[in-house]
Amino acid sequence: MTPTRTSKLERGRSALGPALELVHTGRAPTRAVLTAELGVTRATAGAVAAELETLGLITVDSSPGAASGTQGRPSHRLSVNGDGPVVLAAQVHADGFRAALVGLGGRLVATAPGAGTASADPAHVLREVVEAGAGLLKDTGRRCVGAGLAVPSAVAEPEGTALNPLHLAWEAGAPVREIFSRSLARARIPGISGETTARGYAANDINLAALAEHRHGAGRGAEHLLVVGTGHRGVGGALVLDGRLHTGSSGLALEVGHLTVDPGGRPCHCGSRGCLDVETDPLAFLEAAGREPGPEVSLLKQAKELIGTEYGSDPAVRTAVHTLNDRLGLGLAGLVNILNPDRIILGGLHRALLEAEGEHLRAVIADRSLWGRSGSVPVLPSSLTHNSLVGAAELAWQPVLDDPLGALAA
Repeated sequence: MTPTRTSKLERGRSALGPALELVHTGRAPTRAVLTAELGVTRATAGAVAAELETLGLITVDSSPGAASGTQGRPSHRLSVNGDGPVVLAAQVHADGFRAALVGLGGRLVATAPGAGTASADPAHVLREVVEAGAGLLKDTGRRCVGAGLAVPSAVAEPEGTALNPLHLAWEAGAPVREIFSRSLARARIPGISGETTARGYAANDINLAALAEHRHGAGRGAEHLLVVGTGHRGVGGALVLDGRLHTGSSGLALEVGHLTVDPGGRPCHCGSRGCLDVETDPLAFLEAAGREPGPEVSLLKQAKELIGTEYGSDPAVRTAVHTLNDRLGLGLAGLVNILNPDRIILGGLHRALLEAEGEHLRAVIADRSLWGRSGSVPVLPSSLTHNSLVGAAELAWQPVLDDPLGALAA
């Protein structure tokens, strides 16, 4: 390496992490944009991009093309390395669990078939999901640089305990991060675990879905993003403030599932009645539509398929959609009044409710919220498949984004 390049690299080494995050989130598609975003010279940006390419994290197009909206010399295109390292992402939910390998840019590289049950023993479940991920790594031969886990519970920080896994049979306070790390260590996955230790990350599934949507999906570019969704059971919410996930003082912020939207409604697991958690989830929808839930597939799949196939032909299904949108809109209006987000994203069954009756849901939010009357808040469907898995991967990628050289060396 020449002295000149060494000097450029030394000047730009602190920019490796920010540069990688810009490419990872799609905000620096060319070297010219990277130069402008980092506020460095073209030579330094070139050295930084070359170093990230040497690390196997990005690719620099050898045939530069003109950047959109620019004039002058064409700029080299930048993209994440499709053959680069991956992280192991895992998700546990009320109807089972799933493992996947996720590359930079939020790309799902491989997914294991989802399991249909999640036992009452978190150690058993997490051992199985890690084994599924280890199988994917063996089959693909990819290098693994981290592991992240999404769970349907508030996860207390810094302990990493699942405080309220209401829709799992796990005991409250299960040390999920510790159990996950032990399972990774036992699996002896090269790159992330030694003989006795491994570093795994764990967080609430809706928080991770929000992180993924903000970086790679429908929430990209939002400064104050509210995400609300119902997956297999229950309702969760998350907030991105000033571009960063807001988790509160100990990781427990935005338990929106326990907003009351019908004081005389169903008893909730939290001890109250009529919470979003039990009034707008898949089970509530199936009951409102007069359907008996079946054991063949998940409640979420049953509810979404019912809307997709019978909304136009069955008045009971249309009434159920309308009723749940009334309840959901009431809850969202209260959140808009408190949080004043610049965008709302709905996921899971709530996405299907929005797509079926978006005009009505938006009208309920606007009518019930002060901010909605003065200016509508965009309400959008989530855009990522398996966004909680992608978010779990973001947890594992974060050390690499913070310090690419240090993380990959470790």
